[in-house]
Amino acid sequence: MADQLLTVQNLFCERDDRILFSRLGFAIAPGEIVQIEGQNGSGKTTLLRILSGLSRNYEGDIFWRGEPVGEVREEFCRNLLYFGHQAGVKAVLSPQENLRWYAALSPAIDAEAIDHALEQVGLRGYEDVPCHSLSAGQNRRVSLARLYLSRAPLWILDEPFTAIDKKGVAAKENLLLKHAQQGGSVILTTHHELGIRGPVRKINLDQCAGTSV
Repeated sequence: MADQLLTVQNLFCERDDRILFSRLGFAIAPGEIVQIEGQNGSGKTTLLRILSGLSRNYEGDIFWRGEPVGEVREEFCRNLLYFGHQAGVKAVLSPQENLRWYAALSPAIDAEAIDHALEQVGLRGYEDVPCHSLSAGQNRRVSLARLYLSRAPLWILDEPFTAIDKKGVAAKENLLLKHAQQGGSVILTTHHELGIRGPVRKINLDQCAGTSV
């Protein structure tokens, strides 16, 4: 277990008197990209929120580098980047200011890196525009720019390709692959057919409820 970044054992979750998954178990190793699949309502987002620590509505055990995640919560959070359905940006701040606030957690991130990240998500020329003046898709891209700045080994991404054109999708896929090749791990959901060159392990919640995968 110590060789794994994240290990899940006997995970159970029930919502509205319906069991989403039961006895679910899997492990994520460094260098892996894992796609969570399932029908709408199968619990994909719920599972990602559980794995990222945003939801405690579950039974079972989750380990970070072999240690119960509840006992190493601070270390786990430092090593995690979570990207959810909400943009998670401050509307009164500009894209550049939002990323500066994020970068404050890592002194190694400089202004040049922030500008590069915004350019990579197609926001060149919008750096100083307040986010409340940007579209929902543009705000999501501000959040997505964090991927270009993150040093966290574990990325948990819920539909990261929403509102991104084909060129942007290809760039993000290359970024995920590069992250994995450098020893990071990615857990994601997406309705997009991944074109990543290399193995992507899939966990289908429609098929694996009550099993270990």
